[in-house]
Amino acid sequence: MKSEPIIIEPVNGWQVINWRELRDYRDLFRFLIDRDIKVLYKQTVLGFGWAVLRPLLSMIIFTVIFGNLAQVDSDGVPYAIFSYVALVPWLYFSTALSSSALSLVNNTDMLTKIYFPRLVFPMTPVVSKLVDFAVSFVIVFALMAWFRIHPTIGMIYLPLLVALMMLTAAGLGLWFAAMSVQYRDVKHAMPFLTQILMYAAPVVWSGSLIAERFGQTGRYLFGLYPMVGVIEGFRSALLGTVPMPWDMIAIGAVSALVLFVTGLFYFRRMESTFADVA
Repeated sequence: MKSEPIIIEPVNGWQVINWRELRDYRDLFRFLIDRDIKVLYKQTVLGFGWAVLRPLLSMIIFTVIFGNLAQVDSDGVPYAIFSYVALVPWLYFSTALSSSALSLVNNTDMLTKIYFPRLVFPMTPVVSKLVDFAVSFVIVFALMAWFRIHPTIGMIYLPLLVALMMLTAAGLGLWFAAMSVQYRDVKHAMPFLTQILMYAAPVVWSGSLIAERFGQTGRYLFGLYPMVGVIEGFRSALLGTVPMPWDMIAIGAVSALVLFVTGLFYFRRMESTFADVA
């Protein structure tokens, strides 16, 4: 008895996620996450030590330049831990965004030969980079002990901030992943874009400067950049330098949700052309 052929048709129009299809390919998703984690540190001497070394070296450089030479205000705590607490979520965001944005063009062999939900590619780094994030986050507690900074009750909000961080990386990653297939300029622009986004976020400086110079309206507009609320929230939760910026977090959450939803629709809209263009 002959089995009926399976016909695979491209998705047309602006449609929502096919959750059933993603569930059917969950093993592939897990495989790609595992591969992403292993390949990154394959044949390296330090291995996962790079997840600690990168933020530590950045912290030292920022402390010398911005903390000692430029005398940037650090909200009453040592500049070293002030910058490191911001670098941990920032490095996750920048690496997840860059990897997600280039995930399709870096996997053209799979993209053009077999069918599977293309959405798994840009979403893989969003999950796999959490390993680096977790490793580098452990050093925060070592620095807090060194500088004798006690944890605050605000730490219970860290899962919410991590979720917002992931949502932001996923939303922008979807946009740039779809664009990178059509416009290869994205690959060359990503290093510059992430650098601009870092200095636009309060990584090396305090977010309180915006309200001081541009007032409350300027602060709210600044909060449209979701990583602002994430970074300031991390500092509040771990260091207690400022009250938890719920207004900035709320504004950033709405902005991140818009980025994610529109990114999904744009990705699905362009999905049928990926194999041809790639």
